[in-house]
Amino acid sequence: MARVKIDIPEKVLFLTKLDVRITDLNYGGHVGNDSVLSIIHEARVRFLKSIGFENEASGPEGVGIIMGDAAIIYKAEIFYGDRLRIEIGAGDFTRVGFDLYYRFISLGNEKEVVRAKTGIICFDYHSKSIINVPSALHKTLT
Repeated sequence: MARVKIDIPEKVLFLTKLDVRITDLNYGGHVGNDSVLSIIHEARVRFLKSIGFENEASGPEGVGIIMGDAAIIYKAEIFYGDRLRIEIGAGDFTRVGFDLYYRFISLGNEKEVVRAKTGIICFDYHSKSIINVPSALHKTLT
């Protein structure tokens, strides 16, 4: 089986901290894969707000974004009460999109526990069409 590989960019654009909630756990007693994607979403929204987005449908210059794909690598279990530092970077730019990269560090032992990426496509929610990455957004992310 081919393994997913995610190379995180060196430049960290944003950092946030989140506590693992009891509702993030699965039947195995650790954070479930669905919750990891929800935590990624929360971190992404916090990041977007920090660069001027009102929400994912309404950013600077009227740009919205939509997620085209996601990949997650689990490096260690995450448990209830763990405090996570989530670092976000960007890369792999195309005319209409880019990737956002996420590194989860458990603050209890400074261990990397998750590495992930989401493929982001710029989107106009009014016309329901894909649009080019605005130059100002590209500049902010590089």
